[in-house]
Amino acid sequence: MEDAEASRPSLGGPSPPPPLWNPRMCDLLSRVWGKIFSWYVLKTLLMGQLLSLFICGTAVTSQYLAVTYKVDTPMLQSFINYCLLFMVYTVWLAFRSGENGILYIVRHKWWKYLLLGIVDVEANYCIVKAYQFTTLTSVQLLDCVGIPVLMTLSWFILHSRYKLIHYIAVVVCLLGVGTMVGADFVSGRESNKATDMLIGDALVILAACLYAVSNVTEEYVVKNLTREEFLGMLGLFGTFVSGTQLMIVEYNAIGNIQWNWQVGLLFAGFAICMFCLYSVMPLVIKVSSATSVNLGILTADIYSLFFGLFLFGYTFSVLYILAFVVCIVGFIMYCSTSSFSADPSPERTNEGVENGGMKQEEASLESVTPLHHLPDVLSIDRRD
Repeated sequence: MEDAEASRPSLGGPSPPPPLWNPRMCDLLSRVWGKIFSWYVLKTLLMGQLLSLFICGTAVTSQYLAVTYKVDTPMLQSFINYCLLFMVYTVWLAFRSGENGILYIVRHKWWKYLLLGIVDVEANYCIVKAYQFTTLTSVQLLDCVGIPVLMTLSWFILHSRYKLIHYIAVVVCLLGVGTMVGADFVSGRESNKATDMLIGDALVILAACLYAVSNVTEEYVVKNLTREEFLGMLGLFGTFVSGTQLMIVEYNAIGNIQWNWQVGLLFAGFAICMFCLYSVMPLVIKVSSATSVNLGILTADIYSLFFGLFLFGYTFSVLYILAFVVCIVGFIMYCSTSSFSADPSPERTNEGVENGGMKQEEASLESVTPLHHLPDVLSIDRRD
């Protein structure tokens, strides 16, 4: 009897120690980990860096042509790219019939795609031309103007709505760009003197704004119509606009080119990288957004530097690694949380939602129907 009473636990004894991990905290950390390291974020990150490598390829080949062979023909290089788009995607549209065919699209929407062609061609021309007047630092810094312009256009035209994490992520990415610019000064890469910085800076800002317009239009078309229509029409009208401008501004420069197999190979390398960039970018935008793509390609300058260490004798700085890491962290932060669209419309399919790929992934886990919206501002639709 005494042994039984002794074996009973004392009510006034010490309480057991609290668990080492709070279950709610563990659940929160698990959700955050799942968002950051999800398949959607990894896929978007890899595709974004692929685009950066394509941009790096165009930069390296252009610099080789300008520095080694004294070839300065940005419009000719763009013209070759638009011709490739024409031969692949415009011809593809020619074999389609009905509303998806080239005759219907040109008849009803020609002036809209003509404006798009002018915007895209001039954006490419202005950014390359700016290097002749301003410094690399100015180009890197002012080119970031396109990101807030792009977000503003997406807000009003695509009705995209952002969360606090998206704005923080953009700031982090811009800090990465600032770190990269600081590394340029430390390594002595910024040694050239600008001839007329005011003109160069204006060209960079103009190019950034034009790229923002082109990217917003691209996001609308690929999410509501088809990727082939966007690239086919850009190839058609881009070839016309760039070919016309080519004969005006670069006629003499083309005649002065000393052609050999090395120059031809560099032109081919530039054209292939540019064509791949234009072909892959709509795929990335369709599953994410134009804003996330522009944040992802901020690392292109860092890739160009890494190639320049071996090809052009650039000086290395640890700050470049830090800049790369900061840009990647900001990009992951942006992609980890999906944005949404205002004024939902039940007729909208999931293809048109910003960060649509992530929303599909979340819907499979939570069975929640995302919000959709079909903007009426850009009237490039089949009801024309």
